[in-house]
Amino acid sequence: MDKILIVDDDHDMCMLLNRFLTRKGYDAVSMHNGKNALDWASKNKPSLVLSDFRLDDMTGAKLLTELKEVHPDVPVIIITGYSDVKDAVEVMKIGAYDYVTKPLLPEEILITIQKALAEGSGSGNGNTGTKTFTPDPVPAKKEATTGASARPAAIGNGQYIMSESPEFAQIIKQINLVAPTNYSVIIYGESGSGKEVIAHQIHKQSARKDKPFVAIDCGALSKELAGSELFGHEKGAFTGALFQKIGSFEVANGGTIFLDEIANLSYDIQVSLLRVVQERKIKRLGSTKDIPLDVRIIVASNERLWNATKENKFREDLYHRFNEFSIDVPPLRERKSDIMLFANHFLHLTNAELGKNVKGFTKDVERIFLSYVWYGNLREMKNVIKRATLLADEEYIDVKCLPFEISNFQKLQFDVDTTPEAEDDDEESQANRLKNANLDAQYEVILDVLKKTNYNKTKAAKMLNIDRKTLYNKLSQYNLLNKVK
Repeated sequence: MDKILIVDDDHDMCMLLNRFLTRKGYDAVSMHNGKNALDWASKNKPSLVLSDFRLDDMTGAKLLTELKEVHPDVPVIIITGYSDVKDAVEVMKIGAYDYVTKPLLPEEILITIQKALAEGSGSGNGNTGTKTFTPDPVPAKKEATTGASARPAAIGNGQYIMSESPEFAQIIKQINLVAPTNYSVIIYGESGSGKEVIAHQIHKQSARKDKPFVAIDCGALSKELAGSELFGHEKGAFTGALFQKIGSFEVANGGTIFLDEIANLSYDIQVSLLRVVQERKIKRLGSTKDIPLDVRIIVASNERLWNATKENKFREDLYHRFNEFSIDVPPLRERKSDIMLFANHFLHLTNAELGKNVKGFTKDVERIFLSYVWYGNLREMKNVIKRATLLADEEYIDVKCLPFEISNFQKLQFDVDTTPEAEDDDEESQANRLKNANLDAQYEVILDVLKKTNYNKTKAAKMLNIDRKTLYNKLSQYNLLNKVK
């Protein structure tokens, strides 16, 4: 049994990771500071170390350096916040296997651990943003009484389900149509709307289903490491290249590669990617040898790539290479009939994960769910359900189990002064005016910040205290994408 050493000064995080990994068949040991971890490691050899980047008594770099002196062949995975990614990349150069960013996703952590244990530390560094999936059946779980009828068929390793909305029925038709071909596909949709699940489903219904499916989050790739991650490198190709590395395209050979948020790739990498698409061969960094490539490419974006070409952010010739077929995934807020369907499904999964039997949601929670905007779509909903199920101490999830920003969503909206004329209007027009007032206020704030930053979206997102993806979602929502420079 593989022994995993968890190092984190957050006791709750240690407990959750320990329980999760134990359920997955690992022997997990937790330490709350670097000194205790090193003392334990001097007497025991872990199969893998999972450590937070910032510890109370030392940095992740110091822990890694001292640990490698005792066990040089043990892979180390660093847990880091978004703001520490640059530091994490530096840690990888001194021997870390990979890093994962908070908030932690159990599936991502598990896949990274499995890959690290399978490859060992001698196969190279830097798998940032990469997830390699192999299809596995959905295990039988005790059914929770959620008020739903027969549970729809699961897709995406059981994490998502076939929607019952007309919008998703159209997507299923498109998947069935394009899956048997070798067409490249562009999937458009907001963050968290299920683009990767759809890409995986296309792979599973294709002739390549028994070959690898490799998913890359292009937004998580640094400019310095993107070429190595995608195409691989030879030992000594650059400073820190201590081993030969197999790139993600080579790993996916014969199967499917999914490039999420493709517009985030730098222009230089887009040039290299165009050669791969045209010539169907790759060349590792530092090598003169071409490697033949047979891989299907599926890409995803939360902004229209055609618009990105007009802004000189994306190569037009590369866009046309990818645009053999496209699928649009509507946001959850536009699929009201799916909201409680997915909520019950995620509750079913979380019950099985936590060993609980929460039966469903109160009417107040259902009302809140149906009126909430779901900015993060299915990903946000899944995390909300997991948190609420963990907190639930009764048969049904109540409002008190929900995050503040969701339970108080209506109260947080902008107040609108009513006029005598407004009081005479019907309820529907009043509701529309309230919604539009909120959107108009946000529109003005975002437009004002864009003007102050000379329409620099990165600076604007920073001033607004949101990430760049969220800003693009807002621009798209307000039809501003074509209006800003």
